Amino acid sequence: MNIFQAIKMALKSIFSNKMRSFLTVLGIIIGVMAVIIMISIVESSTAQIMDQMESLGTNMISVRLTGRNTTRNLDMKDMQNIVNGNPEYFTGVAPSLTGNPTIKVGTENNTTSLTGTNHNYATINNAEIEFGRFITEQDCDARNKTVVIGKYIQNQYFPGENPLGQTMKISAQVFTVVGVLKAKTTTITQGTPDDVVIIPYTTAQRLLRDSKIRSYYFQAVSTEVADKASDKLEEKLLKLLGDADAYMVLNQAQMLESVATITDTLSLMLGGIAGISLLVGGIGIMNIMLVSVTERTREIGIRKAIGARRRSILTQFLIESIVVSLLGGFIGILFGIAGTDIIGKLIKIETTVSLSVIIMATSFSMGIGVFFGWYPANKASKLNPIEALRFE
Repeated sequence: MNIFQAIKMALKSIFSNKMRSFLTVLGIIIGVMAVIIMISIVESSTAQIMDQMESLGTNMISVRLTGRNTTRNLDMKDMQNIVNGNPEYFTGVAPSLTGNPTIKVGTENNTTSLTGTNHNYATINNAEIEFGRFITEQDCDARNKTVVIGKYIQNQYFPGENPLGQTMKISAQVFTVVGVLKAKTTTITQGTPDDVVIIPYTTAQRLLRDSKIRSYYFQAVSTEVADKASDKLEEKLLKLLGDADAYMVLNQAQMLESVATITDTLSLMLGGIAGISLLVGGIGIMNIMLVSVTERTREIGIRKAIGARRRSILTQFLIESIVVSLLGGFIGILFGIAGTDIIGKLIKIETTVSLSVIIMATSFSMGIGVFFGWYPANKASKLNPIEALRFE
């Protein structure tokens, strides 16, 4: 018996017991679908996060003041002194006060992400202006009520019109729009980096009723000196605050590495959880194949009596197991691709199913067919033809 005859007989056996075959294949379908959806969603989310972080530049260093174990409060002047005193390491610093105030334009209102900062923020965070201008030093000095809006805010509140010079209320205070940022994401929706308003940090201190600035972004002279700049920053902060627990310093390269490590671990965990359903599907295949061997004992005895070799019996049942697994795998891949697309639209991220994930799912399907089909196939090939012919 050649391999094509074995495949033909395997398909005939599968379709002769449609309901049983469907229930057997279902476990593999669910397992493969779960693996593809989970890994693809994690990969797509990771890619989006990494793109957003890389867009900030690898020479950005963030500082978070925790306020623990110290009574000293650092302000923008202290941070600027660090920059001025170390021009070989730093080119600028931007404060960051954040909040989620209510904004109102006309009769429409909603909450959005607010950042209070200075003119350096645009350069450090790669915030490009599409038209208009960014926050200036004069805005900060005069505590002007000027605002730069993200692309989502423009589309939502000023559709089809020029927002420059128009007003909007932020926490019931009137601000004038002076600039619009270029889109940072391809899916310009609520909750993305495009859903933001940026105002002078001095104005934000009054608006948010919080004079303490806890976050700062420093720009290193270059990527090459970013690590040394981080060390210098830690040295200066330790000297000013007297306790290493009073602050956190993290450069962009370290943040990217941390995110990559976390998402890799998450992929393995979710893939492992989904893989359990594949194992359950494999056990189902083995059970059904054992039932099939029992039902076809006389058939096996007749084939052996007329000269069928042990190898051909083993091959037939093994191929039958592999065909069932691959059939479930292919259907699972189709459902997995569709499921990934649907979930991506629901959580509003761009999703892709990579070729490597499809190859992995197909390989797992075939591997499960071989692994869980071997025992029933081997059992069938070892049946004694005389005892098999007596079987009722």
